[in-house]
Amino acid sequence: MLYHAYQTKLDLLQPVLALARLAGAALGPWNGAAELPPRALSGAVSIPLRHMVAALELVSRVGLTHHRPSYGIDRVTCGTREAAVTEVPIHVTPFGTLLQFRKDVDLAQPRVLVVAPLSGHFATLLRGTIRTLLADHDVYVTDWHNARDVPLDAGRFGFDDYIAHVIRFLEVMGPGAHVLAVCQPCVQVLAAAALMAEDDNPAQPLSMTLMAGPVDTRINPTKVNELATSKPIDWFERTLIARVPWRHAGAGRRVYPGFVQLIAFMSMNITRHDKAHRDLYDHLVKGETEQAQAIRDFYDEYFAVLDLPAEFYLETVRWVFQEARLAKGELTWRDRRVDPRAIRRTALLTVEGERDDICALGQTSAAQDLCSGLRPYLKRHHMQVGVGHYGVFSGRRWENHIYPIVRNLMLSAE
Repeated sequence: MLYHAYQTKLDLLQPVLALARLAGAALGPWNGAAELPPRALSGAVSIPLRHMVAALELVSRVGLTHHRPSYGIDRVTCGTREAAVTEVPIHVTPFGTLLQFRKDVDLAQPRVLVVAPLSGHFATLLRGTIRTLLADHDVYVTDWHNARDVPLDAGRFGFDDYIAHVIRFLEVMGPGAHVLAVCQPCVQVLAAAALMAEDDNPAQPLSMTLMAGPVDTRINPTKVNELATSKPIDWFERTLIARVPWRHAGAGRRVYPGFVQLIAFMSMNITRHDKAHRDLYDHLVKGETEQAQAIRDFYDEYFAVLDLPAEFYLETVRWVFQEARLAKGELTWRDRRVDPRAIRRTALLTVEGERDDICALGQTSAAQDLCSGLRPYLKRHHMQVGVGHYGVFSGRRWENHIYPIVRNLMLSAE
């Protein structure tokens, strides 16, 4: 009933949102829900009207979208020239696409697979990470599909299936690639690398970068960790799992809805989100369009949510956050024990943010001890001062401080 109640409320809200857009359009040229009428923001209109238009935009922005936003990466600078970028699906499964950002340059660059989290948002959340990497690398990404759009006859998608996808995508890319995992999939990527090393798989990555991921959640527990361990797993299944409504392609599939995950994330920093929308209102009233657009862009992405397959969500909560199976040497994949000590040739970089309140200091660097089969010169850790979770893989400190370390690791492993 949870999903059906949400869908009903969303349907009832649509006339209100449409009315807000129409009212705004009546005040001047309207260029979509994310744009205010230029005339309403000009100095020629009255202050009360500017307040009215700003309020209308905030009303029109209420609600979520369940469609993947665009990556918006059309061009990138490579060396001294600008190259066009085309998104090319390389390998497609019901649950995800191996997507290449192909550049119009005749230049051999290190190939890297960016493994995106499957945690309520689309892989487009990593567009800044991808854009930065593209200057010096041939970039691929795990473009996960919204579970509510995957028909029931496609079968299940659990923790083991995620690992299998990472292995398969690396095999499709071929020998000599690198892998970079952001947040949640650090565990699955480490497991995939260990399994591939044990099998002497020719496609095992040359380097592995793990960024702000929950490798060992017993270390410096955060609110996320405390929530995951505060209830038994059957509580999560009873309370948070719902069935996709009939109107969608995945009707009947059991999922952890993206809107539930978003509410959980926002409740952790509700004061910050409230301030951001107050700031948006003020910027709109003052006609500060550049500052307003930056906030719009962030929330356009943040409010685009994706549903997770129920089995993947529940197994992740239990195996990663409640039981820390990988850290304790108890994780198995298709009845095989996962042993990170098998990794001997894949260079390792772990990255953490000083102010990360989702994956605290020490949780990702735990991979350094687990990969005891690697010689010291193949291991490196970086703690970035002054950044929270998102600052590890986006923003100025990612571009200016963290990325050069990532790039150098890949170059040294080539």
